[in-house]
Amino acid sequence: MQTPPPDAGLRVLVVDDDLTVAEVVAGYLGRAGYEVTRADDGAAALECAARHRPDLVVLDLMLPGMDGLEVCRRLRAEGPVPVIMLTARGDEDDRILGLEVGADDYVTKPFSPRELVLRVESVLRRSRTGPAAVSGAPVLAGGLRVDPAARHVSKGGDDLALTMREFDLLVFLLRNQGRVVGREELMREVWGWQFGDLSTVTVHIRRLRGKVEDDPARPRLIRTVWGMGYRLDAGCDEDAGCDEDAGCDEGAGGGEGGEDAGLTGYAGDVSDASGSGVLGRRPMPPGPPDGPVPPARTDRLGRPGCSPTAEG
Repeated sequence: MQTPPPDAGLRVLVVDDDLTVAEVVAGYLGRAGYEVTRADDGAAALECAARHRPDLVVLDLMLPGMDGLEVCRRLRAEGPVPVIMLTARGDEDDRILGLEVGADDYVTKPFSPRELVLRVESVLRRSRTGPAAVSGAPVLAGGLRVDPAARHVSKGGDDLALTMREFDLLVFLLRNQGRVVGREELMREVWGWQFGDLSTVTVHIRRLRGKVEDDPARPRLIRTVWGMGYRLDAGCDEDAGCDEDAGCDEGAGGGEGGEDAGLTGYAGDVSDASGSGVLGRRPMPPGPPDGPVPPARTDRLGRPGCSPTAEG
């Protein structure tokens, strides 16, 4: 008998106008122990989120009327609910834009439902715990005042509006001040993922710089060390081994630490929790409920608004 995850019973809102995708995703999440609610368009998703307060939202990018990006913006404006974006688009810009409007992760169709369940578990686990705090007392660094206990950051007396993930990322960098940390380490320690697209880290570093740096185009606090990763320097030494002029070049490539390195899709294999294979890589029986979710839409949900499912 499968042991339910420690976050079983939490509510997940699945937003997709494709009947097949919605049913397969809801079925897998229900069997994993989650309480699943479904909505088939953006307006219904917002109404459902306001009514039921989900712990996480699985959100399709391509929705009729209001698209997933706008839904994500509005959800984020109401509170820090974690969002995993689903997209059938192959355009990298759409995926990056989804992260920039606040999505915690994205999954590209077709995908393995088991992989999605693992990502849901990972995002929920990290959203509840976050990385270990620096200490009980506020920390002063580079003009910032970071209070880990209160999860509050200010600069020059002004409060900074950091998202949950941006705060966790800043805290981890502070804990490792002066040390170069790679994007794989950041993904593992801040996101709690052993797999995933490293562009998630890149986008969040960029957004964090936009809030904590005096000049995000020439970062002096969070530095890029090309080919290695990032380093937080409370007082950056020009001879410390980072290239100030290159460190701000979002278009430059090269190495693990390059800002645009690793933006082209899935990075790494994902082992099935049962140890039976590699998710998304091994053959699976076609079609629901056991096959990979197809990229094409087949039908619209036959009922308006959001609806709970009895899967499980």
